[in-house]
Amino acid sequence: MKLKDIKYILTDIEGTTSSVQFVFDTLFPYFRNNIGMLKSMTSNLEVQKAFKQTVELASELENKKLHSVDDIINSLHRWSEEDRKLTPLKTVQGILWATGYESGELKGHVYPDVKPAFIRWKEQGIDIGIFSSGSIAAQKQIFGFSEEGDLTTNLSHYFDTTTGGKRDVETYNKISTELQLNPNEILFLSDIHQELEAADEAGFKTVQLVREGTEANWEHTVVDFSQIIFNK
Repeated sequence: MKLKDIKYILTDIEGTTSSVQFVFDTLFPYFRNNIGMLKSMTSNLEVQKAFKQTVELASELENKKLHSVDDIINSLHRWSEEDRKLTPLKTVQGILWATGYESGELKGHVYPDVKPAFIRWKEQGIDIGIFSSGSIAAQKQIFGFSEEGDLTTNLSHYFDTTTGGKRDVETYNKISTELQLNPNEILFLSDIHQELEAADEAGFKTVQLVREGTEANWEHTVVDFSQIIFNK
């Protein structure tokens, strides 16, 4: 697929740069198996903030009162099993995954076509950013400790749920404003139809990645990054 007048590539992670199976079969189990470690991290300001947000969300979304650290951890564990896209969950997941990455127990999965594409696009003068429901810290980990080495040197921005929902048009308006680019100068890559639809409505160029297990249901599709070519 040939594209023109693109100055910025914004890409999803799960199902786009990285395998869905890695997230569900490696990252999520690691978090659940080690969630008890949060009890010894209550002096961490990020953990304190996430716990406070968990209490507030449990009350707001579930009309549930959390009275102890154990109650908070149990809610976070359940939200993880439900794959809820909630900021405090994403925050503590990133904190625990950092432990695994730094110890070498975890290595971030990326598809073989990702690193060469990142390098090629940067050489063409195109900046690259990440937009994922995972926290910015978790995004930096998966690329910083990837199986292909440190890929963060190729990345200029990271966006997560603190910017907004991935299926909300306004989120993409905020991103283009922050990048100080016209929406039609940004290419958004994702495997999810609803995310592409929101970005498209905001004026972004969009391409669906049809990795193994993904159904093609968008106008413009590719099977990997090598098929994305830019005209001068």
